[in-house]
Parts: sequence; structure tokens; C-alpha cells
Amino acid sequence: MSAWHDPATALILLPLAWATLAFVLGPGRGAWMGMGGLASQTLLAVILARSVMQDGPRVIALGGWGAPLGIELSADGLAAVFLLLTQIVALVLAPYSRDYFRARPDLQRGFWPLFGYLIAALNALFLSSDLFNLYVTLELLTLAAVGLVALGGGRSQAAAAWRYLLVSLVASGAYLMGVGWIYGLTGTVSLTDIRWFFETGIPPAAWLAGGLMLAGLIAKTALLPFHFWLPPAHGGAAAPVSALLSALVIKASFYIILRFSLDSFSPLAQAAALPLGAMGALAIVWGSIQAIRTPKIKMLVAWSTVAQLGYLFLVFPLLADARALEAGVMQAVAHGLAKAAMFAAVGVLVLSNGRDTLAGLLGAAHHAPLALGAFALAGISLMGLPPSGGFLAKWLILEAALAQGAWYWAGIIILGGLLAAAYVFRVLKLAFMLPVAGDGFVQPSRTLAWMAMILALMSILIGLRGVELIGLATRQ
Repeated sequence: MSAWHDPATALILLPLAWATLAFVLGPGRGAWMGMGGLASQTLLAVILARSVMQDGPRVIALGGWGAPLGIELSADGLAAVFLLLTQIVALVLAPYSRDYFRARPDLQRGFWPLFGYLIAALNALFLSSDLFNLYVTLELLTLAAVGLVALGGGRSQAAAAWRYLLVSLVASGAYLMGVGWIYGLTGTVSLTDIRWFFETGIPPAAWLAGGLMLAGLIAKTALLPFHFWLPPAHGGAAAPVSALLSALVIKASFYIILRFSLDSFSPLAQAAALPLGAMGALAIVWGSIQAIRTPKIKMLVAWSTVAQLGYLFLVFPLLADARALEAGVMQAVAHGLAKAAMFAAVGVLVLSNGRDTLAGLLGAAHHAPLALGAFALAGISLMGLPPSGGFLAKWLILEAALAQGAWYWAGIIILGGLLAAAYVFRVLKLAFMLPVAGDGFVQPSRTLAWMAMILALMSILIGLRGVELIGLATRQ
């Protein structure tokens, strides 16, 4: 099969094509193209995943030129899982976005082209097999994400977008400096070649280069203490944008760190594993406390993202146990589905009552029961209750921690679940237990609530199909 007809290549070219066509057609156009394109991309991702599962990882040399002269795409089980997550979440959010922007047309200018470019950048990143292409795709992803945050042109959106952009530029500079240093040491940016080079020993300069790259990636992931840009960006953006950012975009830099830990930079990653775990633990506690304290519902969900990201980094000190990798993959998928569902549900609630405050939830159970149900189901996954994907992920982390005698990580997981319950039930108490508020509620399109419910149900049901997902992720 020609490289240009391979499903992996099509997953990059197809979203670029429909995004560009949406741009040419003008503002507000592109919804049907986007939905059609994403449906095709989901099918391609399934085909690619089946191929990897049956035949093993594959390398695609674009133009027939492999590394180091040409560009290679690499598809293994880990990449296939993240590609599937990206297409599925984006596919469900596409009709949600179409109806959401019908209710808020002031926010939709430029959405569909930026949406397509963001998905194309994510797909290219998950398939990249060298350090420089990872940098390029990270930059394309950042530019699309910043543009989406700025939709609407309000002062708060502009400020959040600028903060996001400045942090990302500094982080990208650190990462690129590390890449340049690694290239100077090894003469290559290919992840495979770098692994072979480091098998004979790691020069002292490589430790500094790796540290720069890791710092840049941590900042892009918004791991505490580099989290300060995330709540304003995710909490202030339009609901479909918040869902995309929280479910997918922040997973990109985590994916790179995980890939480095398993492959080319594993000795460097092992040295940083304990600090990463400690930062993750602090993120779980601090993010949850802020979610409990905030008076705004979208900021509550944004701070919840800061907290839930912490679980992803608890796996690094435990990677000696195979269950830690399985836990990291399950947490990324479960969190992506649950957080997309939660932001989508909150978007319905805000449209219903016109207020982005917890006080505005009075009577929401009566006026928007489906959206509240989706929020509750997503909360079950975030709390780690069975049979959700979040439960399976946290259970695997607990097993890996206790097997290695690291009981303190187990304690953090239990505490994080209790804190998550506190902020989830804070919302449900206001919506279900207090008297119904007066008039002022409107009924947005039911498509919005149903898309949120689909994502929430998937975050629960993925826990029942975790064996297949883990089997794919570990197909290396």
C-alpha cells in the first residue's frame, strides 16, 4: 500500500482538507463537512487499530524516504488508542458544536477550520516518530487551541488566550532547545536512533537537554505548578472548545512524556519519575480544593481537570509494574470521555439559565435533567466508582502502588476520590435537593444534552471493555 493511501496518512490529510475547505467557504460554514470528515476518520482509526492489533506496529515512510532523510510515521498500539480517543470525542462533539453555536452565533467565527486543524495536529503528533516533528505538531496544536480559546473576542477570552500562548511559547522554546542539544549530541532526531545511541551511555549534556524538554512538556500539560494558565483558558472558552481542550489537547504533551519514558529517554524519565509523581499528587489535592471553593460551574470543571491530570503522573514512579502503563492509558481515555461529557453538560446548563454560576443551578434538575444526568455519570468516572473507566484506571494504579510497597500513592488516590465526590455532589446538591427556581430557564436543542450523555455513557462503559483497550495499548 502506498504511504499516501495508508489510514495513518489519511488521518492527517483528511482533517486538513475539510478544515481548509471550511476556511475558504467562510465564517460559520463547515459543520457538515466536519461531521462527515470525522465519521470517516473514526472509521480509519478503527481500521488502523485492527491492523496494529493483528499485524503489529507499522512504520510509514512518506514519499518512500525513511529516516533520517525523510519523514516516517509510526503507528503502534499506544498511538492507536490515542487516535481512537481523538476521533471519537471529536465526532460526538461535532453535532454538539453545530447546535451550540446556533444558540451562540457570536462565538462560532473560525471554529470549524480551527477544529479541523487541531484534530490534524493531534493525529500527526500521535503518529510522529522524531523529536522535531513532535515539536512542529505541538506548535500547530497550540496555535489552533489558542485561536479556539479566543473565539468571541471578549476581554476574558483574549486574556486567557494570551496567557496560554505566552506559556506555550516559553515551553516550546525549552523543548526546542533540548531537541537541538540532543541533535548535536547524537546527529539524529529519530526516536529509534536516539534509543540506540543512549544504549551505550548517556552523556551529561543529555541530562540537561532532557530536563529542558521535560519542563516544556510539563508546562504544556499544565501540571502543577505550571497549571495557572489552564483554568482561565478552559473555564472561559466556549463549551465545545473547553471540552476539546480538556479531553484531548492536554493529553498530547502527556503522550510524548509517556512515549519518552517507555522508549528513547527511559533512563532520564526514571530519574524524574518521583518528582513527577509528587507534582501529580499535589495537583490532585490542590486542584480538587479549588474546584470545591470556586463559585463558577465552568471553573469548577476546569479545576477538576487540573486535579485529574495528577493521576496521569502518578503512573511514572510505578512504571516498573506493567499495570502502571495500563492505568495511565485507561486514565487518559476515561478522563477524556468524562471531561468532554462534563463540559458539554455544563454548556447545556449555562445556555439553559444564562449564568455560569453554581447559584444558577437552582432548579436545573427540573429544567435540564438529561444534562444533569450526563454530569453525574461523568462524575462517577472522575470519582473512580465502578464500573467506570475511571474506576479501572485508579484500581490499576492502586494495585501497582501496593505491589511496590508505595502505599502513599494509594492514599493520594483515595483522598482524590473523596475530594472529587465533594465537588461533584456540590453541583448535584444544588441541582436536585434545593427548591425549583422561578422562571428564566430556556430549552436549548436536545442534541446538546444527548451528545453529553453519549460521552458520559462511554466513560462508564469503557470500564467494561478495558481488557481490549489495554491489549491494544500494549501492542508494541
